[in-house]
Amino acid sequence: MEWQIALYILLLVILFVLGFKLLRRYEKRHQQLQVSRKLEPYLFILPTFLLLLLAFGYPLVNSVLMSLQNYKLIEPGKIYFNGFANFKNLFADRDIGLILRNSFVYVIASVGMQFLLGMTLALALRKKFKGRGIYQAIVFLPWAFSAFVVGLIFRWSFNGEYGVVNDLLMKLGMIGEKIAWLGTPGLSLLVVIFAMIWMGVPFFAIMYLAALQSIPGDVYEAADIDGCGAVKRFFAITFPYIKPTVIMTLLLRTIWVFNSFDLIVVITGGGPANHSQTLPSYMYTRAFSGYDFGLASALGVVLMVILAVYAVVFLKVTKYSKAGDF
Repeated sequence: MEWQIALYILLLVILFVLGFKLLRRYEKRHQQLQVSRKLEPYLFILPTFLLLLLAFGYPLVNSVLMSLQNYKLIEPGKIYFNGFANFKNLFADRDIGLILRNSFVYVIASVGMQFLLGMTLALALRKKFKGRGIYQAIVFLPWAFSAFVVGLIFRWSFNGEYGVVNDLLMKLGMIGEKIAWLGTPGLSLLVVIFAMIWMGVPFFAIMYLAALQSIPGDVYEAADIDGCGAVKRFFAITFPYIKPTVIMTLLLRTIWVFNSFDLIVVITGGGPANHSQTLPSYMYTRAFSGYDFGLASALGVVLMVILAVYAVVFLKVTKYSKAGDF
């Protein structure tokens, strides 16, 4: 494997050097060569493309190859190609249906609530009021915490024996006995969703607030003169202006949340009995607890395909290329 890696890196370095030489020659002899304007953008992005290929190309190709191998760290002498056996084992897993369902519930609930709360915060913070700067700092504070810290906060807060959540609910008379939040199917995933929402709302609020502040004020003045109400003004003026930002934030955040596993690993560890497990966290578990890198790579390939299809369909349905056109 080492000589393959060395050969791959050497090939990319050669391509990178040749690309730079071609770009320099193009810049010096532009008039003589008369290169078509259609090729010009590709020549300029060629160095960056080669760097990305060097950084991500090999890991991606190696992951796909590993998904077709019997690659277990506990059996280093028995690594061999086994075709699609890992994918067969993956879809034969009795918990894969539950894990897929958890993944979609986790993403849809988290991103949906982050979008609604983030948009509400952005609309509220757009207006000037006393103490707005301090309030903004408090609202955006969760974005400054790492996922590990947030996971620990929610893990201890929702602890069934001495967590602050049970204590508050019992003092308020809302529950009569302690709830095992992290040990009950359904509730464990709900806790992770709460944590993801709390951590992700500032991202939407920051992005939408920046987009809202870029809308010309005279547009709203004209709408007020015409007697346009608040709801109609939002859907006729505000949303069309910020639609490109909305589409891109939803796309990126969905991909990030779908790929995230740290909160789940820290808060619940995927339990109880995989009822809070998602595809990325299950992939992490199979790789670093079961040491089955072949099956984990197969999970990664499935996850990559799902997100690629989602990105293409989402951009097509939302008509991103036409967003912002008036």
